[in-house]
Amino acid sequence: MSYSVFNTKQVLDVVKYRWLWIIVTIILLLPGIVAMIYSSIVYPNHSPLLVGIDFTGGTIVQYAVDKDVTTKEIGDLRIKLQNNNIENPVIQVLKPTSVDEDSTIKNIISIKTKFSEEGQNETIDGVSQVVTADYPEAQLVQTNSVGPLLGKQLFVKSMIAVAIALLVIVIYLTVRFKLDFAIVALLALSHDVIFVMGVFSILGLFCGVTVDSLFITAILTVLGYSVNNTIVVFDRVRENLKFYSKKATYDEIVNASVNQTLTRSINTSLTTLLTLGSLYFLGGVTTRDFVLAMIIGVVVGTYSSIFFANSAISIWNSIVESKKAKLEA
Repeated sequence: MSYSVFNTKQVLDVVKYRWLWIIVTIILLLPGIVAMIYSSIVYPNHSPLLVGIDFTGGTIVQYAVDKDVTTKEIGDLRIKLQNNNIENPVIQVLKPTSVDEDSTIKNIISIKTKFSEEGQNETIDGVSQVVTADYPEAQLVQTNSVGPLLGKQLFVKSMIAVAIALLVIVIYLTVRFKLDFAIVALLALSHDVIFVMGVFSILGLFCGVTVDSLFITAILTVLGYSVNNTIVVFDRVRENLKFYSKKATYDEIVNASVNQTLTRSINTSLTTLLTLGSLYFLGGVTTRDFVLAMIIGVVVGTYSSIFFANSAISIWNSIVESKKAKLEA
């Protein structure tokens, strides 16, 4: 490609290795897809992710303790809770991220139980009785309860919100660009969402990480961030097509457009990641998974907007041009 046409140094030749980027995309998505399929089989609610009480209903009770909690102690605590009629308790030990200098809190024991129709006060009292027997200095710091009906309604509304967001994005891109750009952008967005969900499905299987309403918020934010990055590149492709369609090939224009917006894309992502990194390491425990989803989404969204989306639009155009050539012949 001649630099005199675009007056831009070609740092990346994305189009040349377009099939490589498609293969990389498949490799990135495959473990998460396998994890989601496996989760859908083994989880009682057949969910691809380990959902929290926001969607299933239940009670989370958290206690601050002044000592380290071992794995054996967690196992013993689970057995004692079950013996005290607390069904299938899920226990996690969290590290407090910010405490006063004079505080003696070392860990937070988080216990999730099923929703009880008989009353949550009895459930919380039962859990407190067991915990304080092993940890006399334990302090109840937080309780959170959600009914199963409310959890189901919240899950349905969350899925509707994601579907509406995708629909509006496709309509907007179709009006602003063309249908082929809209379809490729939708594929890139789906790639980002599936990847984030896949990572959290794996974390749910191996680390017991659950997703809640904040996770849906993170997904919607990732969608907005990713489509913004993709639009920046596609907009440059559209502008370059107007002026250089007779001077350069379609693939050359796509490649030049990527390089013209590369610095902007990387700088935007890095500044966003710096902020998210600060929130992850210095923020509270309750928002850590939300921030983690955002970090993963920003990284994979930057990759998809630069490599996957432009490789896909190049392949799409090649297929269209090939069909046109056959019809003309």
